[in-house]
Amino acid sequence: MRIEQVEWTDPDALALRARQRVEIAERYGTTDSEPGTAPSEEDVVAFFVAYEHGGTAVGCGGLRELGDGVGEIKRMYVTPPWRGSEFASRILGALEDWARDKDWKSLRLETGDRQPEAVRFYTRAGYERIPNFGAYAGVEASRCFERLLR
Repeated sequence: MRIEQVEWTDPDALALRARQRVEIAERYGTTDSEPGTAPSEEDVVAFFVAYEHGGTAVGCGGLRELGDGVGEIKRMYVTPPWRGSEFASRILGALEDWARDKDWKSLRLETGDRQPEAVRFYTRAGYERIPNFGAYAGVEASRCFERLLR
């Protein structure tokens, strides 16, 4: 298993994000379920891809800077065959390490009410539920979390 920081436009990153969006669309019954501004090359400051031992890309995650030492986790995803392995934890660890290296004080994230496994994962990883922030404020289906990094 290896985790690599890649460009937003990396082919493996593009393919994983596309798979994630298809899965989210199936869960929510719409291709437009993102309450906030979709992440992009312009606002994602770091993006990581996880590879299994054979070199196949199986997961990803990125960071958007929110300001004042706070970042937001975006497009965290592990393909279904690799869920329950250590890939999600290792990707999250890479994101947190990158943020700590930049002296960020916390990471936030938003997930949805139809993603209970994501809620469990982040809660187990030490993220606590917070009031919905930014574009997610007032969005009933959004679930927001934060973890202090220091």
